[in-house]
Parts: sequence; structure tokens; C-alpha cells
Amino acid sequence: MRDLRLARGGRVLCDGLCLALPPGGAARVTGPNGVGKSSLLRVLAGLPRADAAVTRPARVALLAEAAALDGERPLARALAFWARLDAAEDVSARVAAALAAVALAELADVPVRLLSTGQRRRAALARVIASGATLWLLDEPGNGLDRAAMLRLDTAIARHRAEGGIVVVATHQSIDLPGAIEVAL
Repeated sequence: MRDLRLARGGRVLCDGLCLALPPGGAARVTGPNGVGKSSLLRVLAGLPRADAAVTRPARVALLAEAAALDGERPLARALAFWARLDAAEDVSARVAAALAAVALAELADVPVRLLSTGQRRRAALARVIASGATLWLLDEPGNGLDRAAMLRLDTAIARHRAEGGIVVVATHQSIDLPGAIEVAL
């Protein structure tokens, strides 16, 4: 992305922002509440359109505040729904691997509405993992996670990057992103 100008509610949040990440690259977006971190991730995801040139891989996964998982479906089925929409190959294997990565395999048959806050956040991360997307946009991915879950988050991000994936994380928390570009809004 080059020369991005981001405005919300009539005020400019950033102007002239440039960001290019190679395969395996990462960026950490920081700043106080309300400065535009979530808005930046939404622009990077293509929601809404940007006033600047934003080039992204064909497959992008956004972890936002809402998990966007059907509360009435069992967790594995809710994840499979999205994996199919994301055009992920071998949906069953992807969902199983994603559930294992976030330590939720034993809850695969539990309706999403019965999951705790931390479990729902891990389920949302599993949705990103199962998508097969090259670019992960993670908005405060550590919210609601305990220490063990934070370590699994770090591991999932490291694995994704090692496989050539790209990660942009908006966060106030300490997330392990070696070599990440720092974007302070």
C-alpha cells in the first residue's frame, strides 16, 4: 500500500502511510484507542475501499472483534462453513488442524454459543487458520486469551510466517513478531 490516507468521522487518522510486506513478513500496528488501528485493518482487507493503491494477496483473512461464527452450529461445522467460502482445499483437514492449533479439538461438536469468551476468540483464530489465506489481518487477537492461548497464538503466527504467510497485527499486547515493521498510529 502506498500513500494511504485514512479518515473517519471527518478527521484524518493517517496520511501518506506506506507499507510493503514480503512473504513471511509482519507488521505490528499500535496506538491509543480510537486512533484507527481497526479501520486500517479493514482497509487492508478491502472493507471499505481505500483512496490509495492497496495490493493484497488473493486470499485475506480478517480477525475482527466479532468472530462471525454461527452460534447454533457445532464449532467444527461453523468453521467448515467459512473454510468452504474461503475456497480452502481439503476443508475437513484444515478445520481439524486449525482446531488442534488453538487447542479446541475436544470442543468440535459443541455449539459456538456455549463457548467461553476465550474459547470464542480461539475459535475466531481457528477460522483464520482454516481459511488458507496468505494475509492474516489480526485485530487485537490476544483479547480474552490466557497465557497458554497467547503462546499458541504466537506459535500459529510463527508457523504461518515460516510458510510464507504475511501477518498484520493491531494490538496493545505483547505478541511475538520478530522482525516486524512497527506502524505507530
